[in-house]
Parts: sequence; C-alpha cells; structure tokens
Amino acid sequence: MPRSLKKGPYVASHLLEKIEKQKNLKNKKVIQTWSRSSMITPVFVGHKIAVYNGREHIPIYITENMVGHKLGEFFSTRTYRGHNKKDKKGQKK
Repeated sequence: MPRSLKKGPYVASHLLEKIEKQKNLKNKKVIQTWSRSSMITPVFVGHKIAVYNGREHIPIYITENMVGHKLGEFFSTRTYRGHNKKDKKGQKK
C-alpha cells in the first residue's frame, strides 16, 4: 500500500542534507546511504548514491525516470544460486 498523499514522500533527513551540500559543489562524490526506503525526489537527479544491500554499497546514478521510486527497488538483497542438481529426493532407485 503506498504512502498517503497527505503525508508526502519519505526521504531520510540525513540523505537530503548530504544532497543539498553537494548541490553547489562541482566535484560530486558518491553518497553512501543505508536508507533503502527513501523515495527518489527531483532533487536527487544527477547525483550518484551508493545504496547498501546488506553486504556492500552499490552505486547508482539517479536519472529522471527513477523519480517516485524507492532506492531499494533497484537492488536485490538476496542472491539466487540455483537449485541443487544432485537432489535425490525425486529420484527412483
């Protein structure tokens, strides 16, 4: 269920402060964050943000198409290693 329009989008305050600081700088560094639930707003466009997926920070460049989505939507937190090929449960003797 989406967030109420009355409340507005959730953006972590510390992340918004870091974006505002870098807005005036020419040399933009990658901003690291653990806030996967923060929504991408138009202020984020053009910045590079490294989002934590539980193991490492993965950098992503924010474009206009990403506005309205959450940061965690672009990275998987689980790795699929495939099914076991030598599964003896279904074999007949």
